[in-house]
Amino acid sequence: MHPSDGPAIETDSLTKRYGETTAVAGLTMSVDRGTVYGFLGPNGAGKTTTMRMLTTLTKPTSGSARVAGQSITDREAVTPHIGYLPEEPPIYDELTGREQLEYAAGLRDLPEDESAERIESLLERFALLDDADRRIEGYSKGMRQKVGVIQAVLHEPVVAFLDEPTSGLDPRAARTMRETIADLADREMTIVLSTHILPVVDELADEIGVIHDGEQVAQGDPETLKSRAETGETRSLEDAFLEITRETPEEIDQSPVPSSE
Repeated sequence: MHPSDGPAIETDSLTKRYGETTAVAGLTMSVDRGTVYGFLGPNGAGKTTTMRMLTTLTKPTSGSARVAGQSITDREAVTPHIGYLPEEPPIYDELTGREQLEYAAGLRDLPEDESAERIESLLERFALLDDADRRIEGYSKGMRQKVGVIQAVLHEPVVAFLDEPTSGLDPRAARTMRETIADLADREMTIVLSTHILPVVDELADEIGVIHDGEQVAQGDPETLKSRAETGETRSLEDAFLEITRETPEEIDQSPVPSSE
């Protein structure tokens, strides 16, 4: 199947077990191209394991999945079409920000002129140009996060998996991140957004999937999920999340989306 055909992501009974522990159980889902997919769940619910399977970093125990039209059992077919930002960005402290991105572009075999233009544009967008030639070891957590995101989308993948992309960002940078995600989706990139900051998902996601104890317990657009919350007239994504997963409020980050004003 060609990367432009069919859903961006399809899974069928995708399962991962570690010994007697089931991390993900029978996950079946479909994500259309150009969708911002909010992937929610309490800590330990199976979100990271799912993302690692879909990015070919972890082999499933059973079931199947296709990403960008390619089976996740074929790593070489999948990886050119995906980008991945794990919770800790895979970057080298001894490199400068620019060198890190040039290295990533080289791994993707991007043409030098094309990659240099993209790197410059994204560095400017994330206000990193002035620090691009400093070594990463001197970067703040937020700056490292910016480099990780740029690296994940530099090659314009079909699907980008972003795990907590706004972590460590100041309000202005967090807004830039949200605007960038929205822009990428407008250009038909599919974004899988895993975060505990529910207002970010509420603002950006076209579709939300909720995983709990390794099983998908809900899927739908934000308004549909919020309509499930039986909390009277005041309904929010937090209400829906708490009802669906039966968690306590202390386990959720319901901080307001920071303003850059």
